[in-house]
Amino acid sequence: MNEMAFRVTSNDGTTIAYDRKGSGPAVILVGGGLDDGVENAPLAPALAERFTVYNYARRGRGASGFTEPYAVEREIEDLDALIAAAGGSAHLFGASSGGALAMEAAAAESTIDTIAVWDVPYAVGDDIRPRFEKYIADTRRAFDAGRDEEVLELFMRVTGASDDDIAAGAMMRSRMSTAAKQTPHWAHSVALAPTLVHDSVFLNRYQLPADRLATVTQPVLVITGGPISSPYLAGLPSDFFDRAADALADLLPHAQRETLEGPDHVVDPQTVGPLLLRFFSSEH
Repeated sequence: MNEMAFRVTSNDGTTIAYDRKGSGPAVILVGGGLDDGVENAPLAPALAERFTVYNYARRGRGASGFTEPYAVEREIEDLDALIAAAGGSAHLFGASSGGALAMEAAAAESTIDTIAVWDVPYAVGDDIRPRFEKYIADTRRAFDAGRDEEVLELFMRVTGASDDDIAAGAMMRSRMSTAAKQTPHWAHSVALAPTLVHDSVFLNRYQLPADRLATVTQPVLVITGGPISSPYLAGLPSDFFDRAADALADLLPHAQRETLEGPDHVVDPQTVGPLLLRFFSSEH
């Protein structure tokens, strides 16, 4: 990705890189798994006509720094630093695991106006809990042993890639890159693999933290793209994201639930952008 132009310092001294585009009230884009800002970047022009859009690389990703030990609180402090740089309050859009981070920040009483989340990946349902518990345990062992490539492979496998797919370097992230092991894209993804373990921490082991998130008082737009159709997510139930979204919307005091038929898991600015413009511009 292009080098991000701006920097802010988080509470623990970690440098967080971000880009800024547009003018108006602040919207901060929070990236998901294996994303260093690339996936949300196309949303910035779609929102910049009405908002100042901040797209950042979460700690340990891209040009942002990382300070041990990892803790959910540090990621929330990163968002707080961006919110301060944006003038003291902001709307948040979180894609995939970034949606869970946005919700955790709201529960921690960060200064957030409204929140929109896309395809938040809580594993809801007894039929898939054993798979995710095994994935969490396996990735932690690989992470602790410094086997980052194995962490990446385990992630690909739990979402649906076969051993043959992994060996052949099947498409890992739709429209972003291929995961062929001989390409720079594979090395880039391996470099981001430790953040998958971080994601499982603030995702509460992929379990919806109902009591905590029920305290969120901001208006929240909960969006999915309907039944899963992407081959690279074929290992998940077709209603995986809808299950999580429905459960999240049911527990929030001020939730709006929307399904956009057809989009891939990677956010399509042409589809999601207009909905976000309306939501962030509305009086709630």
